[in-house]
Amino acid sequence: MTKYDFDVIYLGGGHGSFDGAGPLAATGQKVAVIESGLWGGTCPNRGCNAKITLDRPVILQREAERMQGLVDGAITINWPALVAHKQEVIRPLPDNIAGKLQHNGATLIEGHGVLQDAHTVTVAGKTYTADKFVIATGLRPHHLAIPGSEFGHDSTDFMALSELPKRIGIVGAGYIAMEFATVANAAGGEVTVFMHGKQALRGFHQPFVEAVIKDLTKRGVTFIRTANVNAFEKDADSYVIDYGDDAAQNVDWILDATGRIPNIEGIGLEAAGVATTPHGITVNDHLQTTAPNIYASGDVIDKVQPKLTPTATFESYYLYQLLAGQTTAAIDYPAIPSTVYTSPRIAKVGVTPEAAASSDELTVVHNHIPDDWYRQIDMEQAGDQLLVFDSGHHLVGATEMSEQAEDAINTLLPAVAFHYDQADMWRLAHIFPSISASAWHKIR
Repeated sequence: MTKYDFDVIYLGGGHGSFDGAGPLAATGQKVAVIESGLWGGTCPNRGCNAKITLDRPVILQREAERMQGLVDGAITINWPALVAHKQEVIRPLPDNIAGKLQHNGATLIEGHGVLQDAHTVTVAGKTYTADKFVIATGLRPHHLAIPGSEFGHDSTDFMALSELPKRIGIVGAGYIAMEFATVANAAGGEVTVFMHGKQALRGFHQPFVEAVIKDLTKRGVTFIRTANVNAFEKDADSYVIDYGDDAAQNVDWILDATGRIPNIEGIGLEAAGVATTPHGITVNDHLQTTAPNIYASGDVIDKVQPKLTPTATFESYYLYQLLAGQTTAAIDYPAIPSTVYTSPRIAKVGVTPEAAASSDELTVVHNHIPDDWYRQIDMEQAGDQLLVFDSGHHLVGATEMSEQAEDAINTLLPAVAFHYDQADMWRLAHIFPSISASAWHKIR
């Protein structure tokens, strides 16, 4: 029997690995995690945690705006102080994550891991072997392959800006583009969003998306649809975004928010026999790659499920159970909610209103958010909710646009995930008054 240095080695230290690597190490298996950057990966260091910290004053600003007359005075955002606060919030996270892994018995290896074969990886000239590997190398920002692409910046750069540029050009219309347009506009930036097509946030209910665009437009954000961005140029103290038919615009800073791509190059996947597509690593229903002893987890997988933190966390924990011998079953994904952190938010889970419209077995119920007494407390004046029920009045999907959409959808999540009937729903006695009680009342 071959003796390996480790039972399992994880490539990547983000949610696709640490949520499962720690528990697996705690069972007594020899586990190592290789990470070339900050422990925790994208989400805590240059994604979710950082983003939501920058967004928090926007919530306060919007609420004060709605409640003028009950409160006096506008709220302005101190951008340098906000970025410094963001850094204070996220600074301890890598050490905390690394500490938890070590506490559970995992070995941490810092550096860039490259597979030599299906059982061997090298890091900084040192070789390690393992019975099994888990590839969890995640995604990185995509950069447009156009002249002057070096003048574009990514989301990490935006969240590290010590001073907010006056004129910001954002290329793209997905999560990052819309969220950062919201934050930059609220902080006083002059924002232009260059959309590749006619729609933004294509995975979300378009009437809600258009309502968000309308609100941002009213606040001064410019949206240019079907912009054929073909070059960035330097022009004295500013930059020029060329977007077709002799159209161009001067800005002070460019955010290239044209998506994210999988980190599959330069880690030896070919040598290990792991198949990939342009969308990531190919896996079966056990998250097993084309190399039988190598698995993948998180955003690096080519999959139909949303590439989000809760998905990666679920996959990581599933692999812990599989590799620990606690299950042999195929992965069974739960209902995974998603939110775009604009203001108002758009959040969803389960069956979409569009899918429900084509089924005779499903019913869509519309609730206008400002009609809810609880939302009237802070004077929410815009927002809608669409609930999808099956013939047995089980909630199978929900989509909401509101200032508290993520909390409302999180509240409804158990009903979708566990297929609650009305008797089950009535057994959940939520704190009253609260957003949970308000949201739950709509589905009973």
